Amino acid sequence: MTHDVIVIGGGVSGLATAQALMARGHDVAVLERQVIAGGNAISERFDGFLMEHGPTTFNASVPEAVAHIAGLGLLESASDLGPNVKRRYLRDQGRLTGVSAHPLGFFRSNYLSPIGRLSMLFEGFRPRKKTDAEETIHAFTSRRFGREFADKVIDPMAAGLFMGDSHQLSINGAFARLALMEQEHGSITRGILKAKRGSEPGRHLYSWQGGIGTIPQVLGQCLGTRVHTGITVLKLCKTANGFELHTSAGIRQTRAVVLAVQPHVAAGLLENLDSEAASAAGEIAAPPVNVVYLGYRRDQVTHPLDGLGFLSTKDRNRIISGAQFCSTMYAGRAPDGFVSISAYAGGVRNPELAQMSEVDLVAQVQVELADLLGIKGAPVLQRLRRWALGLPQYTLGHTARAAILQTTSQRNSGLFVTGNFLQGVSVANCLSTAVQTANDIDRSLNHGPEIRCFQHQQHTA
Repeated sequence: MTHDVIVIGGGVSGLATAQALMARGHDVAVLERQVIAGGNAISERFDGFLMEHGPTTFNASVPEAVAHIAGLGLLESASDLGPNVKRRYLRDQGRLTGVSAHPLGFFRSNYLSPIGRLSMLFEGFRPRKKTDAEETIHAFTSRRFGREFADKVIDPMAAGLFMGDSHQLSINGAFARLALMEQEHGSITRGILKAKRGSEPGRHLYSWQGGIGTIPQVLGQCLGTRVHTGITVLKLCKTANGFELHTSAGIRQTRAVVLAVQPHVAAGLLENLDSEAASAAGEIAAPPVNVVYLGYRRDQVTHPLDGLGFLSTKDRNRIISGAQFCSTMYAGRAPDGFVSISAYAGGVRNPELAQMSEVDLVAQVQVELADLLGIKGAPVLQRLRRWALGLPQYTLGHTARAAILQTTSQRNSGLFVTGNFLQGVSVANCLSTAVQTANDIDRSLNHGPEIRCFQHQQHTA
């Protein structure tokens, strides 16, 4: 039997691509090497607590992603952030400072020095960049807002969102919207003021009663028996009519293939088909990440936990890059009278933590949180998730690498790549990219390679 499309990888990207193709009437199959599909979007409930092993929110500022979950019937049951999310916290030199979520919060807080706040005010008067030279996030924000803002706000943000380093991440790759604002409006401040009210990142961060894992669960239910788990793809070969997949469960034939796997896996499968794409995928690093989930009685924690959590400047004596106050973010994340906190450690800042024992890692996280949040006593519950490969790093050159990967089908008719290493690491970005990929495949199968290539070039321009 020959399928129209085989999707390799059953994470959110792969499942969403497959579901979108199925909805267009294509015969599609998903091959996932793990015994359970869903990738790193894992939500686990135990003893009244709910732990997110991977992503924790759905950003509703991505229109294509919102439309997709609406089509799945998930928009009506989505929960917005809880009413007690009132501040954003940042840790610098071991001290936690709360900043109001109001747009003028940083100007009213003493987290930044008077000179640092004054430098922010001058952003609107600074000239736009006149060259095409690619910049890091740190260089861009230092130029626009001042060095202190880049060091104490943006670098912690890069560590929290990407588990990365703002001195290495590309502004065009990681925060393309900010770079575009400068070019279109001459100023980030003017760009934000002209944006629609409520469209700023973080305004609408949704989840569900069962957590982010609800999304792959529903996608999997839609696909039904089209999802095949416990199958590893060993080799991918081009044939006269499409592709032949050599798997741990035998050989399969298909007209088109989608690689919705981690970049290093994509690099291996592309090696004999597209050396340029294989090289691009192989250059995308994904350092290990550790998620420490802790539950406490509310009376053990003196801090009000009145925010999303906190982000941290780099500190060689501390390992937590950031933490989330899970039970504040959404209802039902801890039993009545209890709170839950997730701490994140590792990534580019501390890749060596992958070698630290579970006992020592959890213990150090507990000590840091106790000092910051006024926690007394041991947690009533603790869990650790260790990701050997964490978030892909959008370092300098990322936009060029992504362009190579997204045009794979132009060099190899019927071969497509999608995933969180292309247009954003969030679940919403993955859904948006998956929909675009499905559209490209649909055109390819219905109209042939010449029309598809022309349309794909229009789409990516």
